[in-house]
Amino acid sequence: MVHFGVIFRILGLLLMLFSLSYLIPVGVSLAYQDGHASPFIYSLLITMTLGALLWLPFARSEQEMRSRDGFLITVSFWIVLGIAGALPLYLSDRQELIVTES
Repeated sequence: MVHFGVIFRILGLLLMLFSLSYLIPVGVSLAYQDGHASPFIYSLLITMTLGALLWLPFARSEQEMRSRDGFLITVSFWIVLGIAGALPLYLSDRQELIVTES
């Protein structure tokens, strides 16, 4: 039997921790005043919100994690991490981000 409470709790916590990694590009963008901070800020907010929505309902769950749950957490997190990592690119609407040589 799979313990979905444990899986969602850990996945939500990992997403909230990953969302903090967007603070570095936001800081660099604000330091150089290049105007590209907004996709990273929105990505941080979206990822933090999704992580909190997964974590909060199961925050007090005290089920023990089994190896099957660990495998499912790993696979799920890699899939969700790829989507969350692509959010700034999806939210960016500036064409000058694409560098082409003529």
